[in-house]
Amino acid sequence: MEAVVASIVAVIGTLLGSGITHAFQRRATDRSERFARAERLRQERIDAYCAYAGALLDYRRVLVHRWFVLNDEDRCDEDSPALREEMYKTRYTAQEAMFRAQMVTDDPEILARSEQVLADVTELHWAEDRDALTAVRATTRQGIRDFIAAAAPRVR
Repeated sequence: MEAVVASIVAVIGTLLGSGITHAFQRRATDRSERFARAERLRQERIDAYCAYAGALLDYRRVLVHRWFVLNDEDRCDEDSPALREEMYKTRYTAQEAMFRAQMVTDDPEILARSEQVLADVTELHWAEDRDALTAVRATTRQGIRDFIAAAAPRVR
């Protein structure tokens, strides 16, 4: 009889130990998966925010170049379909990067800043004179910096 009781206690102990081990392993696995997912999202955010800032800088560069081509008397003959095409391509690239950045954030401030800074950069195209261009350039430079400053805490 003692052998039967000992066997039952051993089986119950083994089952209990196995169940507890499984529960702890499951919790550790869940924790690891949550951490890995959070790290992937963090990396995606870094990539998206950096790509957007880079696309904005490129779009801004092309718009400033085209403004000088159109408004500098010595360079008027440089405006070409290729330059206009580059302007459109960089705008589309900036818009695509903006959408990607918006897809990986849930922060309303980042969403608003991403829309505003693209609109501000586009205003470079319409600057009426060199003073207006200089003002918009300063605004857009700061707008890109402000976007990055708002996004940085989300990736720490």
